[in-house]
Parts: sequence; structure tokens; C-alpha cells
Amino acid sequence: MTPKNTSARPLALALSAALVGGTALFPSVLALQAAPNVASPNAPKANTPPSSAAPSTPGSAAQRRASNSTAAVPLSTSEKASLSSLFTKSRAATLRIEQCAPNNCADPDGIGTAFLISADGLALTAYHVVFQAKNLSAQTVDKKRYAVEVVGYDDQADLALLRVKVPKGTPFLPLATLRPAVGDAALAIGNGGGDFLTSKTGRLTALDAEAGRADFPAGTLELNAPLIPGDSGGPILNAKGEVTGVVSYISVQGQGNSRRIQSYAVPVTTNDPHLAALKRGEKREAPVIGIGIGGTLAALTDLSESDFAEANRVLELDLGATPGAFFTSVSAGSPAAKAGLQPLQYNEEGKRVRGDIVTAVNGKRIINFLEFQFAVRSYAPGDTVTLSVLRGGKAIEVKLVLTGRSTVAQN
Repeated sequence: MTPKNTSARPLALALSAALVGGTALFPSVLALQAAPNVASPNAPKANTPPSSAAPSTPGSAAQRRASNSTAAVPLSTSEKASLSSLFTKSRAATLRIEQCAPNNCADPDGIGTAFLISADGLALTAYHVVFQAKNLSAQTVDKKRYAVEVVGYDDQADLALLRVKVPKGTPFLPLATLRPAVGDAALAIGNGGGDFLTSKTGRLTALDAEAGRADFPAGTLELNAPLIPGDSGGPILNAKGEVTGVVSYISVQGQGNSRRIQSYAVPVTTNDPHLAALKRGEKREAPVIGIGIGGTLAALTDLSESDFAEANRVLELDLGATPGAFFTSVSAGSPAAKAGLQPLQYNEEGKRVRGDIVTAVNGKRIINFLEFQFAVRSYAPGDTVTLSVLRGGKAIEVKLVLTGRSTVAQN
């Protein structure tokens, strides 16, 4: 979601959404990899998170955005013409990434975008574009397909470095040497909605934006270009034709004619430490324990202590008096399953018959599901953590070893 503080939203609305079984009333955050021929920015896809996002920290990009009026100024005629010319020059350095073999790509499992950054075929994309892909194919502007190798990735940063076997002389894009500024004109190139290497334009509206979700990258660039699934991994270029960011996710706010899309990109520069690590072949997975929250409770991931009590009362959740993280699913074979964590379960009369409430991670107090996610993501795969858990009203401790996200179906 946009980095606005949503903790002030009326709890009654959240409870209404929970009662009707959805979160459509609230902004939602979507990763942008697309299934083939996706036509809607909120169409279902495997990597779409199940719940709405949460508030950002004080001093967020929302506050910086409000103080910079240039971000709201529409692009001028000359800016549009300049970006159009830039698109023509830069398109040949961008790629359509498909989850399929180069010689068998009639029905790809997913579509995203990447862009070349060197003469020897190195390319950047968003990690979720290639996550768990069995086969990958890159298509250049002339519609020819080439094999793809994943050189390195950083799951938490949502970045991946590829090597694409393109011919010598294939154009590539330069990375920016300096960070951009709010109000800068921006060009995005991608394969949104199943289209082929098309352009979208806008302005940067914030820097260092926060999704408020532990499973999305922090410190992103926010822009008002209307990106959609399939645009993930594409470049954000400044007026000089330099890449300033890699498209990662969008927030969708409102419904119908009032719906507004904000887009977010992971910033990159020539001296970016993430890029240096990727070039060394580092592959960093995000740590998970294998739990999820969905269904009618998906709107209740960021409850305050008082809101926990009210939700517990109004929805008759029978969660007890101590706020904490509750969850509705445990992935088979995950650390959570091996440790015996219990998801919420209700009988036919609506009475809770089981379900753990996690109140701390290694002694750090948590009061909701999102705080639980952030606490887990502060560690690394292989780390052992101790959870403080309320089970049947009794306090227990549960130790488990974190694993990488690719090894479990949910986080």
C-alpha cells in the first residue's frame, strides 16, 4: 500500500470487511508479475499477498511527498515528447521475461520484464518475476528468444541479476550515478497486461517509501505511472535515459472510477551494494516460518492493542485478553509445522477449539501478524528463534529454525 499511516482508519470498516469476507474497502499491495494475458491490475496471481498492507513509520515518504508540490504537476508537452523519444531509444535494451523454455514458450507460466545493464548480457529484474521458475526465457524487441540464467538474487530487496545469451552488440541501459528527486519525470517500460514492451510515464512522488509489509522491499521510489501486472522488473528511467529503479509493486486504492494506482520501484545506482552482491553471485533468501492469515481475518493483520480487543468482542473470535499474532494456516513441512504451531480453528458453533497467539519473538513483544512478520524477517534462514506463545490460555515457549521462502508455500 501507499506509505500513508492507515492505523487511524476506523476499525468499524475493517470489521465490516472481515464480516463480509474481504478487504476490498482498503488499499491493497500487489506484486506485478503477471500470468499470461492478465488484463486487470488486481487479477489473481500466485504472488499476490493475501491481506492489506500496514502503516509506515513516522517521517515517511508520505510526509515528504506532501511538502513537494512538483510531484503533483502533470508532465508538460515537452517532457512527454522527450520521454517518448527516450522510449524509442531504450526499448531495444528491455526484455520480456517468460516462465518457459526458449524453445517451448507457447504457454508461459508467468510474464515479467527485465533490462540489460551490460554488453555481456547481464540484466536486472524483480526477484518475484523469477521466483521458483523452472524455466526462463527472454524475448528481445525483435521477438527472438534467448536462454536465461539467474546469477544472483536478494529476496528481501526484490532484486535479481540475470545473464541472458543475447548477441553481441545488443543495447543496454546505463544506471544512474545519483539518486533521483521527488518531482522528476519518469519513464517505465514493461509488459503490463500481456502487452509487449510498452511505455508508461509519470513523476516520482516520494523517495524511501515503505510498504508497511515485511514481505515487500523497503525504501522504494514511489511514482504515479499506472503500472500493472507484467510490468514487474522493468526499468524506471530518468530524463537522461539512466535507470533509477526496478519496478516492484503497486498499491491500489479505492474502487471503480475512484480507483488510484501508485507504483513502486527498488532504487538502483552504479555503486549500489545490492548490485555488487548480485554480481558476486550471492543468493539471499528471506526467512520464513510457514504461516499465513487469510479468509475473513485477512483485514486484521495490523490491529493495535485496543483494536484487538474490539475485534475480539465484535467478531466473537475468542482470542483471549492478550493481544498477539494469530494465523489461519500452517504450511506442511515448514518450521511452523515441525514446531507444532496451531492455526485458528473454530467448530460449527463458532467457538475456538484451537489456535496459538504469538506474543513475542526472542523476547521482543509483538501484538499483531505484521509485527510478527517484521520480527521474523530481521533474522536469516538457519537462525533459531524462540516464540512466546499463548495456547489454551497457557504461556509456552516454542523454538524453531527459520528456513528460506522458496522451501515453503506460504509466509
